[in-house]
Amino acid sequence: MEPTTDRLKTPRAAGMAGVAFALLLGAAIVLMRISIPGDAADATIDQDRRWAVQLALQIVPFAGIFFLWFMGALRAHTGEAEDRFIATVFLGSGFVFVATLFAAAAAAGTVLNEETPSDFGRHYAYTLLATYAMRMAAVFVLATSMIGRTLGVFPRPLAMLGTLVGLILIVVGAGVPWSELLFPAWALVISLYILRVRRTAAPTGRAGPP
Repeated sequence: MEPTTDRLKTPRAAGMAGVAFALLLGAAIVLMRISIPGDAADATIDQDRRWAVQLALQIVPFAGIFFLWFMGALRAHTGEAEDRFIATVFLGSGFVFVATLFAAAAAAGTVLNEETPSDFGRHYAYTLLATYAMRMAAVFVLATSMIGRTLGVFPRPLAMLGTLVGLILIVVGAGVPWSELLFPAWALVISLYILRVRRTAAPTGRAGPP
């Protein structure tokens, strides 16, 4: 029964990474929002709060790394019966999200280091994060919810919540300030659910003979 125990431990550790991702990305978004209030595409960075932007840029790489582990937790939870088409959308949107998130952080870091930040650089960094990264996050949430609903690995209310969050992110985008927090909030809920399920299943998996 040793392989069964290993299969249970790995998703639980990855589920913890999902919690870490949600908290880190949420913190980065909050730090960016308090530094660039209002319409972030047109606002200038508050000089007294540049530290918040710098801290957010330091957090983003770790959030992206933990997100990859979170993807692993989701795949381990759904098992091997996932549809290949939906799984391809799931993986593709997840990888593009991380790549876009890193690109946005790099662009924002370049603008932050300039003595006189250009409007183009600021618009470019903000558009990458709030428009493209969040749209990819929306596709990821929708694909995950579809897999969970189709395979029955997520409760119906949780799958419906994911569908609602995905639709809001893909339609609203950057139009509503703070709407970006919906993605890390959803990831936190999903991660806590996976951890609870694995904690409940672990004693059952160890109950068999050695």
